[in-house]
Amino acid sequence: MHFAPDTEEALEFLVELGNTDPGASRSGHDELATVADLAAILGRYVFSGRFDRDEAELQAVRETRTQLRRLWMLERDAAVAEVNRLLREAGALPQLVRHGGSDWHLHGVDPQAPLAVRMQVEAALAFVDVIRTDAGGRLRVCAAGDCTGLLLDLSRNGSKRFCSVRCGNRMNMIAFRKRSQEGDL
Repeated sequence: MHFAPDTEEALEFLVELGNTDPGASRSGHDELATVADLAAILGRYVFSGRFDRDEAELQAVRETRTQLRRLWMLERDAAVAEVNRLLREAGALPQLVRHGGSDWHLHGVDPQAPLAVRMQVEAALAFVDVIRTDAGGRLRVCAAGDCTGLLLDLSRNGSKRFCSVRCGNRMNMIAFRKRSQEGDL
């Protein structure tokens, strides 16, 4: 599956942001507990514009994380309504921009808009591509029964099931042990 580079980057960011949630994180703790945690995540992505580095912004991003995790799991028609709401409430006016090492891509709001709003709009714009290409099946929750990690399946055959190698290995080991106990080996 191929999306535009900025769409892929936005979706990959959403996976990382969403997987900081205590229910989805590898540690089982909120991995977005401090402003430093937020700065570390933003440092791995090309995120231009305003970054206040304060507790109010951190709280707004945590609330955005919850909204975007819900969006990730919505069926197509429900996702359309949520995407339209996010774009409308932010007063989005998509424009092509180029900065840093990034080629032309979409920004939906002013770079000085609050970070959480910019995250919501970038997610909504990425979801526009997902919805228009009917590729929502590529946005999944980990198939491991005890994990709620988000995953983005960009593989050619669309067969990715686990959010990490760790979850895949763990589930394979569980299946192996079950087969061993049943005498199927």
